[in-house]
Amino acid sequence: MDKIIEHLEEVTVRFAGDSGDGMQLIGTQFSDTAGFAGNEVNTFPDYPSEIRAPEGTLYGVSAFQVHFGTKNIHTSGDFVDVLVAMNAASLKVNLPHVREQGLLILNTEGFDDRNLKLAGYAGNPLTDNTLSKYTVVPVEMNKELKKAFIEVDVPSKLVQKTRNIFALGITYWLFNRPLEATVSWINKKFKGKEDVILANVHALQGGWNFADKNPDFRKQFIIDKSQLPPGKYRSITGNQAVALGLVVAATKAKLPLFLGSYPITPATDILHAISGYKKYGVKHLQAEDEIAGIASAIGAAFGGSLAVTTTSGPGLSLKSEAIGLAIMTELPLIIVDVQRAGPSTGLPTKTEQSDLMQAMYGRHGEAPMPVLAAASAADCFEMTLEAARIALKYMTPVMLLSDGYIGQASEPWRIPELDKLPEIAPRFAEDAATFKPYLRNPDTLSRLWAIPGMQGMEHRIGGLEKEDGSGVVSHDPMNHQKMVELRQKKVDGIANDIPELEIIGEQQGDLLLLSWGSTFGAAKTAFEHLTAQGHTLSFAHLRYLNPFPKNLGDVLNHFDRVVIPELNLGQLKNLIQARYMKRIMGINKVQGKPFKSIELEEKLRVLINMRDIKKWPANKKVDLPVDL
Repeated sequence: MDKIIEHLEEVTVRFAGDSGDGMQLIGTQFSDTAGFAGNEVNTFPDYPSEIRAPEGTLYGVSAFQVHFGTKNIHTSGDFVDVLVAMNAASLKVNLPHVREQGLLILNTEGFDDRNLKLAGYAGNPLTDNTLSKYTVVPVEMNKELKKAFIEVDVPSKLVQKTRNIFALGITYWLFNRPLEATVSWINKKFKGKEDVILANVHALQGGWNFADKNPDFRKQFIIDKSQLPPGKYRSITGNQAVALGLVVAATKAKLPLFLGSYPITPATDILHAISGYKKYGVKHLQAEDEIAGIASAIGAAFGGSLAVTTTSGPGLSLKSEAIGLAIMTELPLIIVDVQRAGPSTGLPTKTEQSDLMQAMYGRHGEAPMPVLAAASAADCFEMTLEAARIALKYMTPVMLLSDGYIGQASEPWRIPELDKLPEIAPRFAEDAATFKPYLRNPDTLSRLWAIPGMQGMEHRIGGLEKEDGSGVVSHDPMNHQKMVELRQKKVDGIANDIPELEIIGEQQGDLLLLSWGSTFGAAKTAFEHLTAQGHTLSFAHLRYLNPFPKNLGDVLNHFDRVVIPELNLGQLKNLIQARYMKRIMGINKVQGKPFKSIELEEKLRVLINMRDIKKWPANKKVDLPVDL
């Protein structure tokens, strides 16, 4: 039967099933293949916090969403165009995200009486007309797999384990994706296990063949290559980008790299990735707890390494005292916080931006520290290099904020040429005759870095206050005042060494959309959509949160209204209002999920339609959107 070929600009596909069904695996393969085919890609892994939730339950559903297209793919997609659901629960959880007339590829064997009951269905959605708004393709996956393996000698138990790969093959046909990249991955992953390789490769081809011959699949969709700048690209997650950034930073600085960390979701993948770079002299320690992780990193910094510790919300709480020690000793240290939903254990596999106040102030005493935030998975590489540059130049710990969304999401990353990356150079003490541990560079206020073994440069180290210059322990009140002010002034001075905030669109006017961290993608997409429709607004994104870019105040004053979307209840909004005494509007979401661009579009359209309201009432509570 002749198939209909349709060209699309962008598509969102979501794979969903039980947490043991391999949805993360095939989602990753699909996104990698989309990248290999030359498309822009953005992904969203969505999985339960339980290690293995009971099969068929709503809270045990694991999903992986892939948004790919020819251009401007900044988010994981607002609405799902194609949902592959392996059972009733995965359909029920994910159906609200599917657009009307979207394609549902449903494994009918996951809709038996038991699965329907666990999912809370009174009837069977496959037969009761509840899916009439969608295009439904039912597939008996186990039955079709058996047909595909009739002439292949593979154990039946092994065949059943390839359902996810069979489903992947169906989607590869649907979007005319090449099989070679996944076949290569299968051969590499299962090297030496020929029966496993045979089963998976045959299941992949079987899924393709099934879709090709099935009359229910009437259309095959083509997504043309993106016009990306020339270069070599790879798919990368934010956590992988951080690991690569650390290795490159240490190489540029000609320093050994040490990572001391304790595993915690969703930051653990940085530790995993770093462990693969031993050939570059990287050392890593999986510590017994969070405190040991950062304490070992501080020791490595004292010993002359580019030192790093990685964590997420609860772990950052445990590290707070040791961060104060790094600030007091003025040692270079990178702290990567991949934020997740809290408080306490909270939603450990879900995303949030609620650690900003903790990053800024979550230490006892006056303990200032630079805070940076990556905007996307690929941007994690650049901001990791920047964190290393600042830490080494200013002899200070630096916190880099990521979050569960960009830490685990993937996108194409253009591999840079090492010689074109900015230089990163530590400043070691050289002259023992004039050495003083707290003798400062007049431009940066950084102290000299003297490590053990440098003769004549022995000095005290520890958490007690030091005398300016000599570094001896001091309880003098005026010296403490001076040292506290010097440490603050050093951090404030970094504003002269970072880029000014850039405005996209009108440089002044009525409405400025200001984002930070992972809200970049949804905010940028909303801005692009609204301006394409003829609306007037401006957009800017903050990557430096402490200190702020030195022109931030001027930027804010150029606009009548400023709105900040955040995955919290308004932490950056409150910081900026307090600092610049300007009323800020917030768009806030704390659901463990990233913003959809359509959510921001709708709220921004309300503000655009109220353009005639130019001033905020000073004597009463504002009913108009202080928080949208």
